[in-house]
Amino acid sequence: MKPDKISEAVVRRLPVYLRYLNELSLSDVQTVSSQDLGDKLNLNPAQIRKDLAYFGEFGRKGVGYNVAYLIEKILQILKLDQTLGVALVGAGNLGRALCNYNMYTKDNMKIVAVFDADVNKTGGRISHLTVQPMDDLKETVDRLGITIGIITVPAMEAQKVADRFAAAGIKGILNFAPAVLKVPAGVRIHYADFTAELLSLAYYMDYEKRMEEGKVDE
Repeated sequence: MKPDKISEAVVRRLPVYLRYLNELSLSDVQTVSSQDLGDKLNLNPAQIRKDLAYFGEFGRKGVGYNVAYLIEKILQILKLDQTLGVALVGAGNLGRALCNYNMYTKDNMKIVAVFDADVNKTGGRISHLTVQPMDDLKETVDRLGITIGIITVPAMEAQKVADRFAAAGIKGILNFAPAVLKVPAGVRIHYADFTAELLSLAYYMDYEKRMEEGKVDE
């Protein structure tokens, strides 16, 4: 099946599979079945088989999936079989936490440049990176071949950063600011909205409580 016909939901599940497969690899597990994957990830095994079948036949009936081989294939599908550099704008607490975490992961997507508009932050260090001024953004993106950006600035500044990213040639943006942003055609944006997730979690917690009290029909 052509990649443009594969749903976003399928693509979003691939990193979930990859994370667990990496755990298995660290434990020297050689093979895993779709049933085992489903049990661990709370997913339907048939859905897992269907997701992977979009990209090829990776498993063997009665045997399952070779863990190392499936990791390799998912990395290729996600274009992570080579290191991808990421630029982050916003050297505050969240930005620093993301940089510090990313330094110790084994993912092939690495934060390689950090920027901030605050002159009191530029020149400072986060792990092995020096915080750069925003004026250096385009030159650094071009020099390092960066195509992905992360926004961790206040909501009122987020659109300006998105505009700077797009002008610098960034094609994918992960936005942590609580703001809906406009980007030109050819630039994809994903949102990591902590507030929205917490609010929806509160709803479902109340829903489960009402279920237990018999106030909601199943």
